[in-house]
Amino acid sequence: MSVSGNRRGNTDHAYIIEGTSMRFDIITIFPGFFAGVFEHGIVRRAQAEGLVKVGLHDLRNFTHDRHRTVDDRPFGGGEGMVLKPEPLAEALESLGILPHDVESRSVSAHDLSRAGTGPLLEGALAPEGPTASTRVILLSAQGRPFTQAVARDLARLERVVLICGRYEGVDERITELYCDMELSIGDYVLSGGELAAAVVLDATMRLIPGVLGNEASGEFESFGVSDAAITTDVEGVPRSQHGSGGLLDYPHYTRPAEFRGLRAPEILLNGDHQQIRRWRREQQLRKTLENRPDLLQQVQLSKDDLKLLESIRRGR
Repeated sequence: MSVSGNRRGNTDHAYIIEGTSMRFDIITIFPGFFAGVFEHGIVRRAQAEGLVKVGLHDLRNFTHDRHRTVDDRPFGGGEGMVLKPEPLAEALESLGILPHDVESRSVSAHDLSRAGTGPLLEGALAPEGPTASTRVILLSAQGRPFTQAVARDLARLERVVLICGRYEGVDERITELYCDMELSIGDYVLSGGELAAAVVLDATMRLIPGVLGNEASGEFESFGVSDAAITTDVEGVPRSQHGSGGLLDYPHYTRPAEFRGLRAPEILLNGDHQQIRRWRREQQLRKTLENRPDLLQQVQLSKDDLKLLESIRRGR
């Protein structure tokens, strides 16, 4: 781990390996929170191999009072404190992020956060010029849902800047001036955006080419791509699974074949790829129907899928 300083002589933690890679910059009042997260598993390996860089930036380093104040009371009254705009603006500008021309934008970041889950690289907020491959994201309970589709879009970028909200939130002018979007990792409230930032980084980073040991792992999983979008097929090798196409994954089994009286499904042991493929698709539909029926309204199902789904419903 290298450590980078700034104009005040304080330090930001930076996990940086030189080379061609995607970069994540995280602005937080608790940079030490991330130490364990980035020192284990795939995140550590991706950094060691130069595929990912992570910079941690302490928001308090961009304050000018002896108490290093980053928050203040909200205008209009109310509970809690709000992160002040000045330190956040200085932190972002130290990373080369300049304010948007708010009046020329036909849609605000706040509007985009409510606009659904369309592609991030299209529309009025798609940056142009030298910042076109960078996104600035505020982690917020008010944001659009973070999904696998969003992670795939982010993985195509060169840099993602994540702002970790705290207290009651962040001064809205930071969102309007600097952020491309707000993201939420679920319909619940956390004490801060650090956990959400770690989730976004992990889910995005594993989709960067070369990070996973097996590239197919990022395609054949819950919320994965459809069959038509699979890129890892090997010519002449029969495939024993479908792309989930936005559904949940199927159940997995490994050795031993029998464990505490429960045996792995025989169909997985017989070596018939077509039968295995059909069984796995049925299980994807079954799992999704049981645990996330809302997803069935969001995906395109084939005629065979609809027949399997009807059979599953009749058998419930």
